[in-house]
Formats: sequence, C-alpha cells, structure tokens
Amino acid sequence: MNRLDGKVAIVTGATQGLGADIAASLHAAGAAVLITGRDAERGAAVAASLGDKASFIAADLAEDQGITSCLEAVMARFGRLDILVNNACLYSDTGLEATREDWHRSLDVNLVGPALLMARSADLLASAGGTIINIGSVGGKFGAAGRMLYPASKAALMQLTKNVAVTLAPRGIRVLTISPAWTWSPALADMAHTEARADEIGARTHPIGRVGRGRDVGDVVVFACSDAARFMTGVDLPVDGGYSILGPDQGLGPRPWFEGDLS
Repeated sequence: MNRLDGKVAIVTGATQGLGADIAASLHAAGAAVLITGRDAERGAAVAASLGDKASFIAADLAEDQGITSCLEAVMARFGRLDILVNNACLYSDTGLEATREDWHRSLDVNLVGPALLMARSADLLASAGGTIINIGSVGGKFGAAGRMLYPASKAALMQLTKNVAVTLAPRGIRVLTISPAWTWSPALADMAHTEARADEIGARTHPIGRVGRGRDVGDVVVFACSDAARFMTGVDLPVDGGYSILGPDQGLGPRPWFEGDLS
C-alpha cells in the first residue's frame, strides 16, 4: 500500500539535504519526481543520481515565475501531478536584528511560496486525487532563543496546512504537515561535523537516541502520499524521534536535576 507507481511528484528545495532524501524515497517507491531548487549543478546531479523518472528544473519559489515554471515543467515532462512536497526554506535567522527585508525574504520562501504553489497546483492535483505535504519543524512548535523568522514561518505553514486541507478536501486533495526534529543535513553538519557527534548530542533531546536521517522523513512522506494514509488530512505527523514528547527536563523528571550530575 506504500507503493507510488504511476504517481508524479514535485519536491521543492531538493538539490541537497532533506529535500534530496525525500525525492529519493518517493522515487524508490515508484514515483516520477521533478526536483526543484536554485542550485542548477546540484539539482541536476540529484536527478542524475536517481536516473529514470527524475528531472530537475531551476526555480526560485520567491518569484511567481518560479512557481509557474515548476508546474509547466512537470506537465511537459510527465503529463500529470499527484504529489506536491513543499520542502524549500531559508534557515537563516537573525532574530531581533532581522530587518523588514529579512522578514519578507524568509516568508516569501518559507510561507508565501508554498501557499501560492498549493493554490496554483490545485487543479492539477484534483484531477489525480492528489496529496500535498508541507515540511514543518519542531522549530515551529517550541520557543528558541535568538530565532524568530524560521520558527514563525514554520508555525504559520502548519496552520496553513489545516486551512488548505479543509478547503481542498471536497476536491479529493489531502494536505498534511510532516515535522522533523534535528535531522542530518548540511545545516546540522555545519554544527556537528560528523554524524556520530550529531547522534551523541541528539541523544539527549531525542528519546530514540539519535538525530534523524533523511530517509526517516522520506519514508513517512511516502506513507503519507500512499493509499495507506487515504483517510488522513489536515494533521501534523511528527518524525522527530520523540523530541516533541519531552518537556524542559528532557523527560527525566525533577529528581536527576536536583540530585544528579547532568553536566
């Protein structure tokens, strides 16, 4: 039931990291995939690595033409659209120092672009009984010092999922959010440098004992787009290793904090 043979997907922001991993999972499940992003060299390499039924188009979702180009390209290459994965985002966040221009740029990519892409793809998706997956984040659920743009945009995207799900349900389109926690990616690699180090630190905030991998998220995207999830819409699927079930005490309760050495 988790096969996607004959389906066609767009995955935005898929030239590297999580987006590329999601595209690979969809492709492995049998879907044809149009990869989009701004880095033409990396995007072409991802598509080539997948081989048959994968294509790439350079597009900036902060621009209307980029959105139009994505939809025109998927129809020209594959002739239909069944799945839209809104993964593209900007992680840069200067918190209280952010300018109006910083806010506009971040929201253009993280929120407005996905909103317009959902709206403009609705007719294509409706003809196939399609699915939209918005990639959220634990960052949109909890407070974090020094950050404003990224968390606010992710929280807004999760709310938008609910509104669009209700709006498009009569047309046979399901809309879901999938929210990772810390997931191995170029952004995490800049901080941890190695997967082993990322897992060592991540074990303290993820009950499963490690940070996520792209396939952890990609496999849930496949499930959410498959017939196995046919009665699900408008909800968030946390793929976070248990991150979101912990409170500030990291699930330990008060005693270890008062009596133990948690340094």
